[in-house]
Amino acid sequence: MSRDVTRGVQVVAIACLVLAVIAGTALLADRLRFVVLLPLWTVHGVVLVLLLRRLGARESSTYAALWILGASVMSVHVVGVAREGLELQRRGEETVATVVRESREPAEGRKGRGHLYELERKDGTRVPGPALLATTDRFDAGETVTVIADPRGVLRPQTPGDADVTGEVLSAAGLAAAAVGCVGWMGWRGRVAERQRAVTEERTRRTEEQEQRLRRVLRAPPAGRRAYIEVDPGDYPDVTHRRAARIAWEAGLKAEAAGEERGVWRFAESVAEEVCLSCPGCRPASCEGGGGSTRRGRRE
Repeated sequence: MSRDVTRGVQVVAIACLVLAVIAGTALLADRLRFVVLLPLWTVHGVVLVLLLRRLGARESSTYAALWILGASVMSVHVVGVAREGLELQRRGEETVATVVRESREPAEGRKGRGHLYELERKDGTRVPGPALLATTDRFDAGETVTVIADPRGVLRPQTPGDADVTGEVLSAAGLAAAAVGCVGWMGWRGRVAERQRAVTEERTRRTEEQEQRLRRVLRAPPAGRRAYIEVDPGDYPDVTHRRAARIAWEAGLKAEAAGEERGVWRFAESVAEEVCLSCPGCRPASCEGGGGSTRRGRRE
């Protein structure tokens, strides 16, 4: 199995994990407390980092995991906001009722007080469930209104417009898709990063091979005492002239600038010797005048 196929399977598996966590948490969020959800989301984030690193793009795996985690949490939150409307649409019954009494919610700090409306059907029976809640004064006593009521009497009745949670469902689906899309993007990033690493490793290998060949050429003795070692740069395309000069210096040679005019690298042997300044032509060790002052020069 090729590496790309394996990475594709990993991307699909991680995406399925993300969707499963979103769906499972959305179903259990109303039954679990925050102190339980927080460690669960933390563990999920750590697992995501470890799995995304296996896709190849290790540098950005942490940021991607945070993005996926944030989108997942927001998706679950939006589902929680729309849960009551979804449940009411699933089992609710549409009925025409009359407002028989209007009141306000009890004051709770700075929270706005909503308007409560008690409803009765045309046959005089009370609409099951708590009173209808509205943020503004929308109805008057005696006014007829169409609502969706919960036969079990657990959920508040809502108007058909308020019970419509299409926008929330689309938002939750979009956030989940963004989380899954980030997984796919990380798979693509891993593929690109792996190719770049392969190219870099191949270039490094070629460069090392060319440097070894250049060292062998520079170790060979020149043809004569004043001969130069000439090297064709085309034989070492991945080695710069600066690097070649460094290698030559390690071998006791010095790069000559004159060879560059002919499109070749030229290296000459560099030998230090002592020269007597008081007796030209003699060596300080055999100088009869005591050696005088000396200097070190370059001999080619």
